[in-house]
Amino acid sequence: MTGPQLLPCETPDVKLPRGSKGKTRWVLPATILGSSLGFIDGSVVNVALPAIQGSFGSSLATMQWLVNGYMLMLASLILLGGSVGDRFGRRRIFIAGLIGFAVASMGCGLAPSAGWLIAMRLLQGASAAMLVPASLALISSAYRGEARGRAIGTWAAAGALTMALGPPFGGWLVDTVGWRSIFFINPPIAAIALFFAWKLPSDGRSDGASKPLDLRGSTLVVLSLGLLCYGLIASGEGNGLIGGLAIAAAIPLGALFVVVEARSVAPIMALSLFRDRDFSGANGITVLLYAALSAALFLLPFLLIEVHKYSATAAGAALLPFSLIMGIGSRWTGGLVERIGARIPLMIGPLATGLGFVILGLSGKYPGYWMGFLPGLIVVGLGMTLSIPPLTTTVFDSAPDEKSGTASGVNNAAARAGGLVAVAALGLAFGGSELSSMDADAITDAYRLIMFGAASLAALSALVAALTIGKRSVAPVREPAPKRG
Repeated sequence: MTGPQLLPCETPDVKLPRGSKGKTRWVLPATILGSSLGFIDGSVVNVALPAIQGSFGSSLATMQWLVNGYMLMLASLILLGGSVGDRFGRRRIFIAGLIGFAVASMGCGLAPSAGWLIAMRLLQGASAAMLVPASLALISSAYRGEARGRAIGTWAAAGALTMALGPPFGGWLVDTVGWRSIFFINPPIAAIALFFAWKLPSDGRSDGASKPLDLRGSTLVVLSLGLLCYGLIASGEGNGLIGGLAIAAAIPLGALFVVVEARSVAPIMALSLFRDRDFSGANGITVLLYAALSAALFLLPFLLIEVHKYSATAAGAALLPFSLIMGIGSRWTGGLVERIGARIPLMIGPLATGLGFVILGLSGKYPGYWMGFLPGLIVVGLGMTLSIPPLTTTVFDSAPDEKSGTASGVNNAAARAGGLVAVAALGLAFGGSELSSMDADAITDAYRLIMFGAASLAALSALVAALTIGKRSVAPVREPAPKRG
Protein backbone atom coordinates (compact mmCIF):
# COMPACT_ATOMS: atom_id res chain seq x y z
CA MET A 1 0.00 0.00 0.00
CA THR A 2 1.35 3.36 -0.96
CA GLY A 3 -1.29 5.83 0.05
CA PRO A 4 -4.99 6.42 0.46
CA GLN A 5 -6.63 4.72 -2.49
CA LEU A 6 -9.74 2.87 -3.57
CA LEU A 7 -9.60 -0.41 -5.40
CA PRO A 8 -11.71 -0.84 -8.52
CA CYS A 9 -13.46 -3.87 -7.10
CA GLU A 10 -13.20 -6.12 -4.13
CA THR A 11 -16.25 -8.36 -4.05
CA PRO A 12 -16.18 -12.07 -3.20
CA ASP A 13 -18.30 -15.00 -4.21
CA VAL A 14 -21.29 -15.56 -1.95
CA LYS A 15 -21.77 -18.64 0.24
CA LEU A 16 -24.07 -18.86 3.20
CA PRO A 17 -22.65 -19.73 6.62
CA ARG A 18 -23.93 -22.19 9.12
CA GLY A 19 -25.10 -20.72 12.37
CA SER A 20 -27.81 -18.60 13.90
CA LYS A 21 -28.85 -15.33 12.37
CA GLY A 22 -28.28 -13.62 15.71
CA LYS A 23 -24.56 -14.00 15.34
CA THR A 24 -24.53 -11.89 12.18
CA ARG A 25 -24.63 -8.74 14.30
CA TRP A 26 -20.93 -9.32 15.00
CA VAL A 27 -19.99 -9.52 11.32
CA LEU A 28 -19.77 -5.80 10.59
CA PRO A 29 -17.80 -4.84 13.72
CA ALA A 30 -15.33 -7.67 13.10
CA THR A 31 -14.84 -7.06 9.39
CA ILE A 32 -14.68 -3.27 9.64
CA LEU A 33 -12.02 -3.44 12.33
CA GLY A 34 -10.14 -6.24 10.62
CA SER A 35 -10.16 -4.56 7.22
CA SER A 36 -9.11 -1.23 8.70
CA LEU A 37 -5.90 -2.80 10.05
CA GLY A 38 -4.17 -3.09 6.73
CA PHE A 39 -5.53 0.18 5.47
CA ILE A 40 -4.53 2.28 8.48
CA ASP A 41 -1.09 0.69 8.47
CA GLY A 42 -0.58 1.12 4.76
CA SER A 43 -1.88 4.66 4.53
CA VAL A 44 0.38 6.01 7.27
CA VAL A 45 3.60 4.20 6.35
CA ASN A 46 4.35 6.65 3.53
CA VAL A 47 4.04 9.58 5.94
CA ALA A 48 6.39 7.80 8.33
CA LEU A 49 9.03 6.87 5.73
CA PRO A 50 11.21 9.97 6.24
CA ALA A 51 11.25 9.34 10.01
CA ILE A 52 12.07 5.65 9.50
CA GLN A 53 14.84 6.55 7.08
CA GLY A 54 16.33 8.98 9.57
CA SER A 55 16.08 6.46 12.42
CA PHE A 56 18.00 3.72 10.60
CA GLY A 57 20.03 5.88 8.22
CA SER A 58 18.58 3.78 5.42
CA SER A 59 18.82 4.10 1.66
CA LEU A 60 16.04 4.87 -0.79
CA ALA A 61 16.08 1.20 -1.82
CA THR A 62 15.35 0.18 1.77
CA MET A 63 12.39 2.55 1.88
CA GLN A 64 11.14 1.09 -1.39
CA TRP A 65 11.31 -2.42 0.09
CA LEU A 66 9.40 -1.30 3.18
CA VAL A 67 6.50 -0.51 0.89
CA ASN A 68 7.09 -3.16 -1.75
CA GLY A 69 7.69 -6.04 0.66
CA TYR A 70 4.15 -5.57 1.92
CA MET A 71 2.66 -5.10 -1.55
CA LEU A 72 4.61 -8.02 -3.02
CA MET A 73 3.11 -10.55 -0.64
CA LEU A 74 -0.35 -8.99 -0.83
CA ALA A 75 -0.44 -8.80 -4.63
CA SER A 76 1.01 -12.30 -5.03
CA LEU A 77 -1.02 -14.15 -2.42
CA ILE A 78 -4.38 -12.39 -2.39
CA LEU A 79 -5.89 -14.77 -4.96
CA LEU A 80 -4.58 -17.77 -3.04
CA GLY A 81 -6.01 -16.20 0.11
CA GLY A 82 -9.50 -16.42 -1.33
CA SER A 83 -9.00 -20.07 -2.23
CA VAL A 84 -7.66 -20.86 1.23
CA GLY A 85 -10.75 -19.25 2.73
CA ASP A 86 -12.97 -21.43 0.57
CA ARG A 87 -10.99 -24.50 1.58
CA PHE A 88 -10.69 -24.01 5.34
CA GLY A 89 -13.52 -21.59 6.11
CA ARG A 90 -13.51 -17.80 5.80
CA ARG A 91 -14.01 -17.19 9.52
CA ARG A 92 -11.02 -19.37 10.37
CA ILE A 93 -8.80 -17.69 7.77
CA PHE A 94 -9.99 -14.24 8.86
CA ILE A 95 -8.95 -15.05 12.43
CA ALA A 96 -5.59 -16.40 11.25
CA GLY A 97 -5.04 -13.22 9.27
CA LEU A 98 -5.85 -11.07 12.31
CA ILE A 99 -3.39 -12.95 14.50
CA GLY A 100 -0.67 -12.89 11.85
CA PHE A 101 -1.10 -9.17 11.23
CA ALA A 102 -0.99 -8.36 14.94
CA VAL A 103 2.18 -10.41 15.47
CA ALA A 104 3.83 -8.84 12.42
CA SER A 105 2.86 -5.36 13.58
CA MET A 106 4.49 -5.94 16.95
CA GLY A 107 7.57 -7.13 15.11
CA CYS A 108 7.57 -3.94 13.02
CA GLY A 109 7.26 -1.73 16.08
CA LEU A 110 10.10 -3.52 17.87
CA ALA A 111 12.32 -3.81 14.79
CA PRO A 112 16.01 -3.35 15.73
CA SER A 113 17.05 -2.87 12.11
CA ALA A 114 15.68 -1.98 8.70
CA GLY A 115 16.16 -5.58 7.55
CA TRP A 116 14.02 -6.87 10.41
CA LEU A 117 11.36 -4.26 9.61
CA ILE A 118 11.23 -5.39 5.97
CA ALA A 119 10.85 -9.03 7.06
CA MET A 120 7.93 -8.11 9.29
CA ARG A 121 6.36 -6.11 6.47
CA LEU A 122 6.50 -9.26 4.34
CA LEU A 123 4.61 -11.11 7.08
CA GLN A 124 2.10 -8.27 7.29
CA GLY A 125 1.45 -8.54 3.57
CA ALA A 126 0.94 -12.30 3.74
CA SER A 127 -1.49 -11.85 6.64
CA ALA A 128 -3.37 -9.12 4.80
CA ALA A 129 -3.72 -11.49 1.84
CA MET A 130 -5.89 -13.64 4.13
CA LEU A 131 -7.78 -10.71 5.67
CA VAL A 132 -8.72 -8.91 2.45
CA PRO A 133 -10.72 -11.61 0.65
CA ALA A 134 -12.21 -12.93 3.90
CA SER A 135 -13.62 -9.60 5.11
CA LEU A 136 -16.19 -8.95 2.40
CA ALA A 137 -16.78 -12.68 1.97
CA LEU A 138 -17.99 -12.82 5.57
CA ILE A 139 -20.33 -9.87 4.96
CA SER A 140 -21.71 -11.34 1.74
CA SER A 141 -22.31 -14.71 3.35
CA ALA A 142 -24.06 -13.22 6.39
CA TYR A 143 -26.59 -10.98 4.61
CA ARG A 144 -28.99 -11.32 1.70
CA GLY A 145 -30.80 -8.93 -0.61
CA GLU A 146 -31.11 -5.32 0.48
CA ALA A 147 -29.56 -6.11 3.86
CA ARG A 148 -26.38 -7.18 2.09
CA GLY A 149 -26.27 -3.91 0.16
CA ARG A 150 -26.72 -1.88 3.33
CA ALA A 151 -24.03 -3.90 5.11
CA ILE A 152 -21.52 -3.47 2.31
CA GLY A 153 -22.42 0.23 2.16
CA THR A 154 -21.75 0.57 5.88
CA TRP A 155 -18.45 -1.27 5.50
CA ALA A 156 -17.44 0.95 2.57
CA ALA A 157 -18.42 4.13 4.43
CA ALA A 158 -16.30 3.10 7.39
CA GLY A 159 -13.44 2.44 5.01
CA ALA A 160 -13.85 5.87 3.43
CA LEU A 161 -13.71 7.49 6.87
CA THR A 162 -10.58 5.52 7.69
CA MET A 163 -9.10 6.54 4.36
CA ALA A 164 -9.65 10.19 5.13
CA LEU A 165 -8.45 10.21 8.74
CA GLY A 166 -5.64 7.63 8.55
CA PRO A 167 -2.79 9.76 7.13
CA PRO A 168 -3.24 12.83 9.40
CA PHE A 169 -3.71 10.62 12.47
CA GLY A 170 -0.65 8.58 11.53
CA GLY A 171 1.35 11.73 10.95
CA TRP A 172 0.34 13.02 14.36
CA LEU A 173 1.52 9.76 15.94
CA VAL A 174 4.85 10.02 14.14
CA ASP A 175 5.32 13.61 15.35
CA THR A 176 4.23 13.08 18.96
CA VAL A 177 5.14 9.47 19.79
CA GLY A 178 7.43 8.26 17.03
CA TRP A 179 7.16 6.12 13.92
CA ARG A 180 6.99 2.85 15.88
CA SER A 181 3.61 3.87 17.27
CA ILE A 182 1.92 3.46 13.87
CA PHE A 183 2.56 -0.27 14.20
CA PHE A 184 1.77 -0.58 17.91
CA ILE A 185 -1.82 0.64 17.37
CA ASN A 186 -2.59 -2.47 15.30
CA PRO A 187 -2.50 -5.22 17.99
CA PRO A 188 -5.22 -3.61 20.17
CA ILE A 189 -7.46 -3.16 17.13
CA ALA A 190 -6.78 -6.76 16.10
CA ALA A 191 -7.63 -7.97 19.60
CA ILE A 192 -11.04 -6.27 19.52
CA ALA A 193 -11.71 -7.61 16.01
CA LEU A 194 -10.66 -11.06 17.19
CA PHE A 195 -13.13 -10.85 20.09
CA PHE A 196 -15.96 -10.18 17.62
CA ALA A 197 -14.70 -12.76 15.12
CA TRP A 198 -14.89 -15.56 17.71
CA LYS A 199 -18.62 -14.84 17.96
CA LEU A 200 -19.21 -15.34 14.24
CA PRO A 201 -20.91 -18.50 12.99
CA SER A 202 -18.66 -21.07 11.40
CA ASP A 203 -18.94 -21.22 7.63
CA GLY A 204 -18.81 -24.22 5.36
CA ARG A 205 -16.53 -24.88 2.46
CA SER A 206 -17.51 -23.71 -1.01
CA ASP A 207 -18.33 -26.03 -3.90
CA GLY A 208 -14.80 -25.72 -5.28
CA ALA A 209 -13.06 -26.30 -1.98
CA SER A 210 -12.20 -29.89 -2.88
CA LYS A 211 -9.97 -28.73 -5.74
CA PRO A 212 -6.23 -28.49 -5.05
CA LEU A 213 -4.72 -25.17 -4.05
CA ASP A 214 -2.66 -23.58 -6.80
CA LEU A 215 0.57 -23.42 -4.82
CA ARG A 216 2.77 -23.61 -7.92
CA GLY A 217 1.07 -20.60 -9.45
CA SER A 218 1.31 -18.61 -6.24
CA THR A 219 5.01 -19.43 -5.87
CA LEU A 220 5.72 -18.36 -9.43
CA VAL A 221 3.92 -15.06 -8.89
CA VAL A 222 6.00 -14.29 -5.80
CA LEU A 223 9.25 -15.19 -7.57
CA SER A 224 8.54 -13.34 -10.80
CA LEU A 225 7.24 -10.16 -9.16
CA GLY A 226 9.95 -10.31 -6.51
CA LEU A 227 12.74 -10.60 -9.08
CA LEU A 228 11.20 -7.84 -11.18
CA CYS A 229 11.07 -5.51 -8.19
CA TYR A 230 14.58 -6.42 -7.11
CA GLY A 231 15.86 -5.78 -10.60
CA LEU A 232 14.20 -2.38 -10.87
CA ILE A 233 15.37 -1.29 -7.41
CA ALA A 234 18.93 -2.49 -8.09
CA SER A 235 18.95 -0.65 -11.42
CA GLY A 236 17.76 2.48 -9.64
CA GLU A 237 20.74 2.15 -7.29
CA GLY A 238 23.10 2.04 -10.24
CA ASN A 239 23.63 -1.75 -10.28
CA GLY A 240 22.57 -2.14 -13.89
CA LEU A 241 24.09 -5.60 -14.47
CA ILE A 242 22.52 -7.21 -11.41
CA GLY A 243 19.25 -5.43 -12.05
CA GLY A 244 19.18 -6.50 -15.67
CA LEU A 245 19.86 -10.14 -14.77
CA ALA A 246 17.05 -10.14 -12.19
CA ILE A 247 14.59 -8.61 -14.65
CA ALA A 248 15.65 -11.10 -17.31
CA ALA A 249 15.04 -13.97 -14.86
CA ALA A 250 11.59 -12.61 -13.98
CA ILE A 251 10.36 -12.79 -17.57
CA PRO A 252 10.51 -16.59 -18.09
CA LEU A 253 9.07 -17.13 -14.61
CA GLY A 254 6.13 -14.93 -15.56
CA ALA A 255 5.69 -16.90 -18.79
CA LEU A 256 5.86 -20.16 -16.83
CA PHE A 257 3.14 -18.83 -14.53
CA VAL A 258 0.84 -18.39 -17.54
CA VAL A 259 1.58 -21.96 -18.67
CA VAL A 260 0.89 -23.34 -15.19
CA GLU A 261 -2.37 -21.42 -14.92
CA ALA A 262 -3.51 -22.69 -18.32
CA ARG A 263 -3.00 -26.30 -17.16
CA SER A 264 -4.13 -25.97 -13.56
CA VAL A 265 -7.32 -27.67 -12.39
CA ALA A 266 -8.04 -24.75 -10.04
CA PRO A 267 -5.95 -21.76 -11.19
CA ILE A 268 -5.67 -18.66 -9.03
CA MET A 269 -6.03 -16.65 -12.25
CA ALA A 270 -8.63 -17.86 -14.72
CA LEU A 271 -7.04 -17.05 -18.08
CA SER A 272 -10.35 -17.58 -19.86
CA LEU A 273 -11.53 -14.25 -18.45
CA PHE A 274 -8.95 -12.44 -20.56
CA ARG A 275 -10.61 -13.61 -23.76
CA ASP A 276 -13.04 -10.76 -23.22
CA ARG A 277 -11.50 -7.57 -24.58
CA ASP A 278 -13.26 -5.39 -22.02
CA PHE A 279 -11.92 -7.46 -19.13
CA SER A 280 -8.38 -7.36 -20.49
CA GLY A 281 -8.66 -3.64 -21.14
CA ALA A 282 -10.04 -2.88 -17.68
CA ASN A 283 -7.17 -4.72 -16.03
CA GLY A 284 -4.64 -2.96 -18.26
CA ILE A 285 -6.15 0.38 -17.24
CA THR A 286 -5.98 -0.69 -13.60
CA VAL A 287 -2.29 -1.59 -13.74
CA LEU A 288 -1.33 1.69 -15.43
CA LEU A 289 -3.54 3.96 -13.35
CA TYR A 290 -2.56 2.50 -10.00
CA ALA A 291 1.10 2.45 -11.00
CA ALA A 292 0.83 6.20 -11.61
CA LEU A 293 -0.99 6.88 -8.35
CA SER A 294 1.32 4.70 -6.26
CA ALA A 295 4.47 6.32 -7.60
CA ALA A 296 3.10 9.82 -7.00
CA LEU A 297 1.88 9.15 -3.47
CA PHE A 298 5.12 7.44 -2.48
CA LEU A 299 7.27 10.50 -3.17
CA LEU A 300 4.87 13.31 -2.27
CA PRO A 301 5.36 12.99 1.54
CA PHE A 302 9.15 12.99 1.03
CA LEU A 303 8.94 16.28 -0.83
CA LEU A 304 6.63 17.85 1.73
CA ILE A 305 8.69 16.73 4.73
CA GLU A 306 12.28 16.76 3.46
CA VAL A 307 12.17 19.74 1.09
CA HIS A 308 9.36 21.97 2.35
CA LYS A 309 9.78 21.02 6.03
CA TYR A 310 6.20 20.00 6.67
CA SER A 311 5.60 18.02 9.85
CA ALA A 312 4.41 14.45 9.43
CA THR A 313 0.99 15.57 10.69
CA ALA A 314 0.79 18.30 8.07
CA ALA A 315 1.98 15.95 5.33
CA GLY A 316 -0.73 13.46 6.29
CA ALA A 317 -3.37 16.18 6.44
CA ALA A 318 -2.31 17.37 2.99
CA LEU A 319 -3.85 14.20 1.53
CA LEU A 320 -7.19 14.75 3.28
CA PRO A 321 -8.98 16.57 0.39
CA PHE A 322 -7.90 13.85 -2.04
CA SER A 323 -9.26 11.15 0.27
CA LEU A 324 -12.55 12.96 0.89
CA ILE A 325 -13.17 13.51 -2.81
CA MET A 326 -12.67 9.83 -3.54
CA GLY A 327 -14.74 8.72 -0.56
CA ILE A 328 -17.68 11.04 -1.24
CA GLY A 329 -17.64 11.28 -5.02
CA SER A 330 -17.67 7.60 -5.96
CA ARG A 331 -21.39 7.17 -5.27
CA TRP A 332 -22.25 10.05 -7.60
CA THR A 333 -19.93 8.70 -10.27
CA GLY A 334 -21.57 5.30 -9.97
CA GLY A 335 -24.87 6.91 -10.91
CA LEU A 336 -23.21 8.61 -13.88
CA VAL A 337 -21.93 5.27 -15.13
CA GLU A 338 -25.43 3.84 -14.95
CA ARG A 339 -26.62 6.62 -17.28
CA ILE A 340 -23.86 6.89 -19.89
CA GLY A 341 -21.86 3.67 -19.53
CA ALA A 342 -18.22 3.08 -18.64
CA ARG A 343 -16.27 3.92 -21.80
CA ILE A 344 -16.39 7.72 -21.69
CA PRO A 345 -15.60 8.03 -17.95
CA LEU A 346 -12.71 5.59 -18.42
CA MET A 347 -11.21 7.96 -20.97
CA ILE A 348 -11.98 11.26 -19.23
CA GLY A 349 -11.12 10.09 -15.69
CA PRO A 350 -7.52 9.00 -16.38
CA LEU A 351 -6.90 12.11 -18.50
CA ALA A 352 -8.06 14.28 -15.61
CA THR A 353 -5.86 12.27 -13.25
CA GLY A 354 -2.89 12.82 -15.55
CA LEU A 355 -3.60 16.56 -15.63
CA GLY A 356 -3.55 16.56 -11.84
CA PHE A 357 -0.12 14.91 -11.84
CA VAL A 358 1.16 17.54 -14.26
CA ILE A 359 -0.12 20.30 -11.95
CA LEU A 360 1.59 18.64 -8.99
CA GLY A 361 4.82 18.33 -10.96
CA LEU A 362 4.83 21.96 -12.02
CA SER A 363 4.02 23.27 -8.55
CA GLY A 364 6.41 21.05 -6.58
CA LYS A 365 8.94 23.81 -5.92
CA TYR A 366 6.35 26.03 -4.22
CA PRO A 367 6.08 25.35 -0.46
CA GLY A 368 2.61 26.83 -0.03
CA TYR A 369 -0.06 24.14 0.26
CA TRP A 370 -3.14 26.02 -0.92
CA MET A 371 -1.63 27.13 -4.22
CA GLY A 372 1.21 24.62 -4.54
CA PHE A 373 -0.34 21.21 -3.80
CA LEU A 374 -4.08 21.44 -3.16
CA PRO A 375 -5.12 22.18 -6.80
CA GLY A 376 -3.26 19.16 -8.15
CA LEU A 377 -4.55 16.84 -5.42
CA ILE A 378 -8.12 17.96 -6.11
CA VAL A 379 -7.79 17.26 -9.84
CA VAL A 380 -6.19 13.85 -9.18
CA GLY A 381 -8.99 13.02 -6.73
CA LEU A 382 -11.68 14.00 -9.24
CA GLY A 383 -9.99 11.99 -11.99
CA MET A 384 -9.71 8.86 -9.85
CA THR A 385 -13.31 9.29 -8.71
CA LEU A 386 -14.39 9.30 -12.35
CA SER A 387 -12.30 6.20 -13.06
CA ILE A 388 -12.99 3.72 -10.28
CA PRO A 389 -16.75 2.99 -10.59
CA PRO A 390 -16.55 2.36 -14.35
CA LEU A 391 -13.64 0.00 -13.76
CA THR A 392 -15.82 -1.86 -11.28
CA THR A 393 -18.69 -2.02 -13.74
CA THR A 394 -16.54 -3.16 -16.65
CA VAL A 395 -14.81 -5.92 -14.71
CA PHE A 396 -18.07 -7.40 -13.45
CA ASP A 397 -20.02 -6.94 -16.68
CA SER A 398 -17.32 -8.69 -18.70
CA ALA A 399 -17.15 -11.78 -16.47
CA PRO A 400 -19.74 -14.54 -16.03
CA ASP A 401 -21.71 -14.31 -12.80
CA GLU A 402 -20.21 -17.54 -11.47
CA LYS A 403 -16.72 -16.04 -11.86
CA SER A 404 -17.42 -12.59 -10.41
CA GLY A 405 -15.35 -13.30 -7.32
CA THR A 406 -12.41 -14.49 -9.40
CA ALA A 407 -12.72 -11.47 -11.69
CA SER A 408 -12.68 -9.01 -8.80
CA GLY A 409 -9.72 -10.84 -7.28
CA VAL A 410 -7.73 -10.58 -10.51
CA ASN A 411 -8.50 -6.87 -10.77
CA ASN A 412 -7.60 -6.39 -7.11
CA ALA A 413 -4.24 -8.06 -7.70
CA ALA A 414 -3.69 -6.01 -10.87
CA ALA A 415 -4.05 -2.77 -8.93
CA ARG A 416 -1.54 -3.85 -6.31
CA ALA A 417 0.90 -5.26 -8.86
CA GLY A 418 0.86 -1.98 -10.77
CA GLY A 419 1.73 -0.05 -7.63
CA LEU A 420 4.38 -2.60 -6.70
CA VAL A 421 6.29 -2.24 -9.97
CA ALA A 422 5.94 1.54 -10.06
CA VAL A 423 7.41 2.02 -6.57
CA ALA A 424 10.24 -0.37 -7.46
CA ALA A 425 11.11 1.75 -10.50
CA LEU A 426 11.21 5.07 -8.63
CA GLY A 427 14.96 4.90 -8.04
CA LEU A 428 15.55 5.31 -11.78
CA ALA A 429 14.38 8.93 -11.46
CA PHE A 430 17.14 9.61 -8.92
CA GLY A 431 19.95 8.43 -11.18
CA GLY A 432 21.49 6.23 -8.51
CA SER A 433 21.71 9.06 -5.97
CA GLU A 434 20.55 8.72 -2.38
CA LEU A 435 17.88 10.97 -0.90
CA SER A 436 20.14 11.78 2.04
CA SER A 437 22.84 13.13 -0.28
CA MET A 438 20.55 15.15 -2.54
CA ASP A 439 19.79 18.81 -2.05
CA ALA A 440 16.31 20.29 -2.26
CA ASP A 441 16.61 21.17 -5.95
CA ALA A 442 17.67 17.64 -6.90
CA ILE A 443 14.80 16.07 -4.96
CA THR A 444 12.36 18.50 -6.54
CA ASP A 445 13.66 17.67 -10.02
CA ALA A 446 13.24 13.94 -9.36
CA TYR A 447 9.75 14.60 -7.97
CA ARG A 448 8.82 16.54 -11.11
CA LEU A 449 10.10 13.73 -13.33
CA ILE A 450 8.09 11.13 -11.41
CA MET A 451 4.92 13.23 -11.57
CA PHE A 452 5.31 13.68 -15.33
CA GLY A 453 5.91 9.94 -15.64
CA ALA A 454 2.74 9.30 -13.65
CA ALA A 455 0.86 11.65 -15.96
CA SER A 456 2.13 9.66 -18.96
CA LEU A 457 0.93 6.40 -17.43
CA ALA A 458 -2.49 7.91 -16.75
CA ALA A 459 -2.74 9.18 -20.32
CA LEU A 460 -1.73 5.73 -21.59
CA SER A 461 -4.50 4.16 -19.53
CA ALA A 462 -6.99 6.51 -21.22
CA LEU A 463 -5.68 5.34 -24.60
CA VAL A 464 -6.11 1.71 -23.53
CA ALA A 465 -9.71 2.52 -22.60
CA ALA A 466 -10.35 4.09 -26.00
CA LEU A 467 -8.92 1.03 -27.79
CA THR A 468 -10.42 -1.77 -25.70
CA ILE A 469 -13.56 -0.76 -23.81
CA GLY A 470 -16.68 -1.34 -25.86
CA LYS A 471 -20.12 0.18 -25.65
CA ARG A 472 -21.83 -2.36 -23.46
CA SER A 473 -25.38 -2.02 -22.25
CA VAL A 474 -25.40 -0.09 -19.00
CA ALA A 475 -25.60 -2.25 -15.87
CA PRO A 476 -25.90 -1.31 -12.21
CA VAL A 477 -22.53 -0.44 -10.74
CA ARG A 478 -21.27 -2.18 -7.65
CA GLU A 479 -20.11 0.02 -4.86
CA PRO A 480 -16.31 0.38 -4.96
CA ALA A 481 -14.47 -0.67 -1.84
CA PRO A 482 -11.64 1.05 0.00
CA LYS A 483 -8.30 -0.48 -0.69
CA ARG A 484 -7.13 -2.64 2.11
CA GLY A 485 -3.56 -2.88 3.07
